[in-house]
Amino acid sequence: MGSPKIVLTASASEASEWRHSIWQQMLSATIPAKHAHKWRNPELLINESWPDGRAKYVPNGLRMVETLLLREYSEDDVVVCYLENLEKFIGPETKVVAIHAHNPLGISYATDVYSKIAGKNLIPVNAAEFLKIVKHPVIEKYRPKIVIGGPGAWQLERAERLDEFNVDYLIDGEIEKVFSDLFKRMMEGDPTLERIIKLPKSTQPTVEEIPVVKHRSTFGVVEITRGCGRGCQFCGPATKVGRSFPLEHIMESARVNAREGATEIMLATEDMFLYEQEANFETNIPALETMLRNVKKVPGIETLQMSHITMAPVVKDPSIIERLTPLIVPFSHVQHKESTDADHRMTDPIIGLETGSSRLFDIFMKGKAYPYKAHQWRDVVLKGMETLNKHNWFPFCTFIIGLPGETDADTKESLNLLYDLRDAKGTFVPTFFVPLEDTRMQKKESAKLIEMTDLQWEFFYTCWKYNLHFWKGSASTMKFSLGVPLYYYMLGRKLFGNGIKYPLYRFAGVPDRFMRKHLYLDFTGFKRSKDTMHAPVDEILPGFKSVREKGLNMIDATQLHHIGSSVSAAAGEAIQAAS
Repeated sequence: MGSPKIVLTASASEASEWRHSIWQQMLSATIPAKHAHKWRNPELLINESWPDGRAKYVPNGLRMVETLLLREYSEDDVVVCYLENLEKFIGPETKVVAIHAHNPLGISYATDVYSKIAGKNLIPVNAAEFLKIVKHPVIEKYRPKIVIGGPGAWQLERAERLDEFNVDYLIDGEIEKVFSDLFKRMMEGDPTLERIIKLPKSTQPTVEEIPVVKHRSTFGVVEITRGCGRGCQFCGPATKVGRSFPLEHIMESARVNAREGATEIMLATEDMFLYEQEANFETNIPALETMLRNVKKVPGIETLQMSHITMAPVVKDPSIIERLTPLIVPFSHVQHKESTDADHRMTDPIIGLETGSSRLFDIFMKGKAYPYKAHQWRDVVLKGMETLNKHNWFPFCTFIIGLPGETDADTKESLNLLYDLRDAKGTFVPTFFVPLEDTRMQKKESAKLIEMTDLQWEFFYTCWKYNLHFWKGSASTMKFSLGVPLYYYMLGRKLFGNGIKYPLYRFAGVPDRFMRKHLYLDFTGFKRSKDTMHAPVDEILPGFKSVREKGLNMIDATQLHHIGSSVSAAAGEAIQAAS
């Protein structure tokens, strides 16, 4: 039998189900490739294949491409595999190799930062893996067309490296509505088709146009919504209205994953509370309860994993967490000794806190707090965290350092919020601002490590001290007490200057009483409590009544019918515009 016409692939770190943890997978991909053999568990990049060499699981976006192709081609013509099996499938009959690119050059929010802490000119594991794919000898031998897509494909365009990697086509955007026509033209080498294909919002598919994937995805991903509509300027999905998938679509997606060996389902969404949302971003609790109960009943599924939530709905209606906890926490694979669950289980959804500065919040992300206002954000975070922790939700929280125009006063507000969270149960991950494609901030300048202020370094390393204590206990810092000073004097100060010194020493466990003159926060005498944290406020009154109030720039699901009427007519025009 000849080689398949189409081969789809992704890097091992993107496909990995290591520890069934999406955030551990992401952080592991930040490790510099040069040092990966010393710093990472070798099991991270070991993924399972079927006996014929096809991948058992890959990112859901790649599975969607496969599913769309299988409408036109047979299973013999379309193969999904990992890097180590490319040589087995790519041959003289192979016309296209499509590569899923989550972070091909290592310049997303987290990876670029953490890899460079270890030295100059280092790239993270997933960027190194991408290079291995595009430079693979079997691809260079047979020269199939190379098509790149995925959430990080924009990096190649921005860096002007398409020629270097012999990329024939780069696709950016949601593809389901226009894929059939586009791919046909790619296969035929249509000279009128642009090399860089940017799909506008007018080609955004309805949920009815998005098929159920044919095969298992990494983490058993099942989409329950797409889009968000809260309007955060640094985020692409935030500018797209949230769309909920029909329950039967969700159920069939879960069954597909279970049939091929998945024991866990990850409910993928920009915000779980948007599922079947009502007007003004009101959470539809009965719909969520029905969906969760049904997914749990799928034969073979043992655990559920959440992806993203937002904090404001938790504060507005704490009963959301009270009612959903029995359907989520006992079915989580994650455990923590501070959980009050009978089996110490907890759930760790991702929440973007981003900043403690009410000024920056009001400029870049005011819709995130709706129905509360920017000046209420600190209280919203603290009250929401209290409610979540009480019910064994220990979230994975991200912050963005270096937002455009950030001042020392802004950073101090973020440090104040971090101090107020000192007894919170959760993980706090600082990232650095990167202007992502298809966002309102795509033309802004990235934050640069070399320009980090002393206060920003303090924020960065205080977050990681929190995380170390939460997951490993306060005694865990002892192992860093010798290594950190060595790092500072041998490398750290050469790369980043003296401002990194005292924040690093705090991370290593040096008591604050010896450094209080050099740091903004002072933890002298503080001992972390294992009890539920208490917010300084009992009730927060909403500042907005409707998403249509001036300046919010939000889109809730009730506006879908306004959008849907124009999308179909515009889609055909958009395909022609790509020509």
